[in-house]
Amino acid sequence: MGQKVLVVEDDPAIQDALSYNLTREGYEVLTAADGAQALAVAREQRPDLVVLDLMLPELDGFDVTRTLRKESSVPILMLTARDDEIDRVLGLELGADDYLTKPFSMRELLARVKAMLRRVQLGREEAAAGDTQAPLADTLNSGNLLIDLTRHEASLDGAVVDLKPKEFDLLLFFVQNRGRAFTREQLLEQVWGWEFSGGSRTVDVHVRWLRAKIEQDPEQPARIVTVRGVGYRFEG
Repeated sequence: MGQKVLVVEDDPAIQDALSYNLTREGYEVLTAADGAQALAVAREQRPDLVVLDLMLPELDGFDVTRTLRKESSVPILMLTARDDEIDRVLGLELGADDYLTKPFSMRELLARVKAMLRRVQLGREEAAAGDTQAPLADTLNSGNLLIDLTRHEASLDGAVVDLKPKEFDLLLFFVQNRGRAFTREQLLEQVWGWEFSGGSRTVDVHVRWLRAKIEQDPEQPARIVTVRGVGYRFEG
């Protein structure tokens, strides 16, 4: 049986087209026509990826994403008919992993799905390989900031910091590469992946949110500093 893809779409024609093409690619396709049904199916079937329409009855895509992120790290590809940067940034802030604006080509959607699932599979393979190798350090620290890789969480002065999935990924990348400046484009490629379609504004938003959570004074950051003309650097 192939990897499970949950398609959440209230337009029957689009849902059928997505289901048909994903099935042809070898995926096991689950469907839902509204937000409440999507959460029920996700909880019962535990899909490997969710293709999620933004405009849904019952609960919209933002609400579904917010709830899913509290319960799992399943990759989410959000679909919308609205080409609004605010919507894109909000969706990504809530935890969506990628974004496609309608109308989209089926070929592009399938490529995004394949790339996202490939990253999931690689992560599982690396984790499995790690079980047979010498254990790696499972914590990183920078002063009073501690990152626990096993628990996938960060704490400040012993208190857990409430981070969204991509905020954690970005913070981890910064700490692992402390002292080195990165452009926004490099951060997009390293943290979000080269297939990601969002712009550099996404990086700025996540940096702003991280600063609000880990800096003593977010207006004058001492950890994630801006490098004029380049991008950002994490000071250890």
